[in-house]
Amino acid sequence: MRGIQFQPTLLAVALAAVVSFTGDAVAQKKYDAGATDTEIKIGNIMPYSGPASAYSAIGKTEAAYFKKINDEGGINGRKIEFLSYDDGYSPPKAVEQARKLVESDEVLLIFSPMGTPSNSAIQKYMNSRKVPQLFVASYTERWNDPKNFPWTMGLGTTYQNEGGVYATYILKEKPDAKIAVLYQNDDAGKELLKGLKDQLGSRAGMIVAESSYEVTEPTIDSHVVQLKASGADVLLSFATPKFAAQSIKKVAELGWNPLHFLLSVSSSVGATLKPAGFANAQNIISATYLKDALDTQWDGDPGMKRYLEFLGKYMPEANRADSVLALGYLSAQALVHVLKQCGDDLTRANIMKQAASLKGASSDLLIPGIDMNTSSQDFAPLKDMKLMRFKGEKWELFGDIIRGAARN
Repeated sequence: MRGIQFQPTLLAVALAAVVSFTGDAVAQKKYDAGATDTEIKIGNIMPYSGPASAYSAIGKTEAAYFKKINDEGGINGRKIEFLSYDDGYSPPKAVEQARKLVESDEVLLIFSPMGTPSNSAIQKYMNSRKVPQLFVASYTERWNDPKNFPWTMGLGTTYQNEGGVYATYILKEKPDAKIAVLYQNDDAGKELLKGLKDQLGSRAGMIVAESSYEVTEPTIDSHVVQLKASGADVLLSFATPKFAAQSIKKVAELGWNPLHFLLSVSSSVGATLKPAGFANAQNIISATYLKDALDTQWDGDPGMKRYLEFLGKYMPEANRADSVLALGYLSAQALVHVLKQCGDDLTRANIMKQAASLKGASSDLLIPGIDMNTSSQDFAPLKDMKLMRFKGEKWELFGDIIRGAARN
């Protein structure tokens, strides 16, 4: 009886195909520290204490959103472990926390670290270690420097770009304006002023007064008095929430009635306008790229509905009037988008590659017509803004979207 004859050549081909297929499947999964088949470890640094603790709501919202993602099965089957540490808005403490996250906790990346001083302090370290410092919660131009800092990327519209947005509006609507500028004496304030002047161009002489303040000053009242004395009829308050609220109060107290612009990161109804007094804040103008949970025009909007359902389930005590929550939600959605694009290649290099390949990426809370775009030469995802005016106890959007510089 003859046994079954195997064809050696065919068998070898079949075995090779199986080995090749298996090898390809294994090779497709690539991990750096902080990523496994079941987990993605993400680090974060946030001022849960100190002078900027109002912004800690960003980190709290991100933590809640990642819990939502985990409850839904994670990202490509992997659960997120979110390690968020307090730096008290202190650069030396931020450096300490970054080292802990990278060297002890071995996170895959540091996501949405808060504040210009803290991020400036850790930027060289993060890039020397080749660990992503992704979607920085600060809006200076220095996060858009892929040539020198290829591991750092911002998210929101930069301060320089925002300054240009206000200049565009002033040139169109009040071309004979006399402009006064209150700004914080740091990189953020100086970039806002630069963006304003750059966009005004040959009309920069419209600026008749500038006054910078230090964050250590207890009050900026004297600065507002000085600016009023210039005879300006337009005031730009490039100030953080505490000082922005002071400027609104002092302007009202002086009986001054300029066309008043407020920095977007200080436009929170709960953190700035309510403390300043709603009556004092009427008709102030600011800019945004986010939908406002208090704006009835978004009633029935699918994205807003998902956001409010998220708050109801995961942050039931949160104040919907606090726009800082929306920043955390946007950032978390942007990161989830990038990680999904990474697939099974969860290396730090691929994370930055995917983050630098955003084309028309959206979020539940981005205003229609505004989206996220990046390239290997452009690390500023958001550039466009829409103006809004404060009426009653909420903001009302108006006008067309103002397109920022260097859009992809």
